[in-house]
Amino acid sequence: MDTFEITTKVVFGQDALDYIKNFQDEKVFIVTDPFMVKSGMINKITAYLGSNQYEIFSDIVPDPPMELVVKGVEAVTEFKPNCMIALGGGSAIDAAKAIMDFSRKIGRLEAMKFIAIPTTSGTGSEVTSFAVITDKEKGIKYPLVSNSLLPDVAILEPELVKSVPSSIVADTGMDVLTHALEAYVSTKATDFSDALAEKSVELVFEYLKRSYESADDIEAKEKMHNASCLAGLAFNLASLGINHAIAHNIGGKLHVPHGRTNALLLPYVIEFNADIEGYTPSHYTKAAKKYAYLAKLIGLEGANTRSSVRNLINEIIKLQKEMKMPTTLRECKISAEALNKSREDIIKGALEDACLITNPRKATHGDILEILHKID
Repeated sequence: MDTFEITTKVVFGQDALDYIKNFQDEKVFIVTDPFMVKSGMINKITAYLGSNQYEIFSDIVPDPPMELVVKGVEAVTEFKPNCMIALGGGSAIDAAKAIMDFSRKIGRLEAMKFIAIPTTSGTGSEVTSFAVITDKEKGIKYPLVSNSLLPDVAILEPELVKSVPSSIVADTGMDVLTHALEAYVSTKATDFSDALAEKSVELVFEYLKRSYESADDIEAKEKMHNASCLAGLAFNLASLGINHAIAHNIGGKLHVPHGRTNALLLPYVIEFNADIEGYTPSHYTKAAKKYAYLAKLIGLEGANTRSSVRNLINEIIKLQKEMKMPTTLRECKISAEALNKSREDIIKGALEDACLITNPRKATHGDILEILHKID
């Protein structure tokens, strides 16, 4: 038996921030990063709060560590808000989720509402029960998974992503595509998660390059914001796979941005999951057939399943090149020495990562080693 439920209210489109005008006599705790304060982006939120009391916690850093979560919990339990707003990219929202969850439990703030406002179109964290927290001492990223991490409201305001640098648009956009593709071939995929993933993939191929090329293309910004949320909903239902299992560990050990790492891996993960070489049509995997269907969905014609999957891979590589993305870890300024030193730990961590459980093809140490060789 499967279930389909969306518990987060999604407010989207231009002027979505107007939703905050509904706040009356709230005590609001805002979790964000220093850039949001220095750039004045935070004012786009506080301007709507009017006479509501608020406090800003702006200590968030990329790959938020547990120590930061503890500091945030201390600030929340002292302020005792009845509403928390997470403003920022995946790191800010993930940290806020952990802070919110522990504050509700430790500080007994059960009635505290949780609102997520993403400023990048990538993680989909505003609608997922996932968060990733880093143990910096061990160099490990830990995915937290609990329905208690789900925001009550997600606000998708396209104006907030207009100033995102093009390189970050590329990284986060490829993260969206990876989320959608992994959810689509997950062993937990259903008709409902597939519908969300398919729409997300369509939007990415139609609007990501436009969003990358123009900061002022508000339609492309809005559509990529929607694509990110749809992919988040899809993988929250179906989970992820080997792409994220490896990426979590590369990020933890080598500190390559998450979306960029996913992009490096994606063509080779599709190749691995599809497992199309040397097989006759009657032996093509379910994943191969689903990839082939997606290729057709975005207008890529193929004579058969194998050629359709190849066309999808080539289209992804083409998109990466058009956005001037690196295609190897060395292009990400990771030395051979650093990779060799971390390789076994990355493989071990990937094999233990919860995302690997729902990958459509079982992976061994040798399989992950081979994928790593292809991106070194």
